[in-house]
Amino acid sequence: MSVQENVALAEPWKELWNNDLSLTEKIIAPDFVAHAAPITGSGGDEIRGREALNQWVAGIHSLLSDLTFTIQVGPIATDEYLVVRWQARGTYRGGFPGAPKEAIGNEVAFTGTDTLRVEDGQLAEYWANADSLLFVQQLGIRELPTGS
Repeated sequence: MSVQENVALAEPWKELWNNDLSLTEKIIAPDFVAHAAPITGSGGDEIRGREALNQWVAGIHSLLSDLTFTIQVGPIATDEYLVVRWQARGTYRGGFPGAPKEAIGNEVAFTGTDTLRVEDGQLAEYWANADSLLFVQQLGIRELPTGS
């Protein structure tokens, strides 16, 4: 793919994270793999496939109402990769392990950098790097529950 074609994927990628899951079939490869350590420390560090990505995005939106992602830096692209620096803002609605009830209604903002590998015009692989510490601090979490 050309650099310009890869740059064009940044906007629909952002909109997918803004909960437009109809974009998944268009821009995500069927064998998509995301590398992201879960913030709670439970589960694996890979998310595989379109449906798993949709569940991840929907799960984040279930925790944060009015969640909106914006691109702060980029897109930066080569003929194989796309990178964006983003900021997310939303209002905590409850449900995060270890968060006190008093956190409900807190506005939160956090940032991250996405590195994406493009293959045949679709996003095939994703490395997420988000400021999870800032996120949990804004919820008033001092210690994450341990996984069983």
